[in-house]
Amino acid sequence: MKEIAIIGTTASGKTSLSLEIASKTNSIILSLDSLCVYKEIDIVSAKPTKKEIGDIIHFGIDEVYPNENFDVVEFLNLYKKAKKFAIDNDKNLIIVGGTGFYLKTLIDGISIGVDLKETFDINIEETYDFLYNLDKEYMQKIEKNDKYRVEKAYAIYKQTSLTPTQFFLQNPKNPLSANLKIFEILWEKEELQNRISLRTKQMIKAGLIDEIIYLEKKYNRSPNCMTSIGIIETLQFLDGKISKQELEEKIILNTMKLAKRQNTFNKGQFENKTSNIISSLNSEIVKYFSI
Repeated sequence: MKEIAIIGTTASGKTSLSLEIASKTNSIILSLDSLCVYKEIDIVSAKPTKKEIGDIIHFGIDEVYPNENFDVVEFLNLYKKAKKFAIDNDKNLIIVGGTGFYLKTLIDGISIGVDLKETFDINIEETYDFLYNLDKEYMQKIEKNDKYRVEKAYAIYKQTSLTPTQFFLQNPKNPLSANLKIFEILWEKEELQNRISLRTKQMIKAGLIDEIIYLEKKYNRSPNCMTSIGIIETLQFLDGKISKQELEEKIILNTMKLAKRQNTFNKGQFENKTSNIISSLNSEIVKYFSI
């Protein structure tokens, strides 16, 4: 069995490439997407349709309902399940999506011994300064406005009475796929913006607004997924705060900002990867599977 990851910014064509490669290489697919994992969130997540999926086995799509929890721990368990299925059925595994943090954790591993789901009502700046004074070595690697990582560092300290550095020394991470081969799709900024613009128009035409009306009615606005790009702007439109034209413009703008963050993360976190335009990457991946 071979396993690879296909990464790239939102709207870069990861899904279509993965489906094409899977059909050529006897592969199953594990979705690395924080929205596709939810049932009933179809249009705004750009989830592949049943017709597009065909007979290719997928994990990570329609796994939980919007009001149910799904985080990196659930993703790692899902990876184990997908890999076992691939091995048992003599298949290859393609991991594809834009949630880079999940992929980074898969490669680096996660320490067991602290409940990272526990949340605390804290002031991020004050907490960062507090932790920095306790553990400069660890905290200087974290941006002061990185709410997620500051909260997790604080959770480690509160639950174990250890600084993050001490905790990770005593509880080393256990990588699940340390040598995963990564392929990255590249686009010029202008081309990517055109793709994002086209996809946004298609989403609205396909019934984005009706989908968000349904989701809000059934689940209200409290689930974390209801703050995702495409959903939050549509709720603003439904509240009468922006026009339909502004809805489209805001989704495009915020999606471009997301793409920039994803690109920065991928550049900084994944060093050993093959990056190319999508047409060239296609042949490179097929060649990799044939070795």
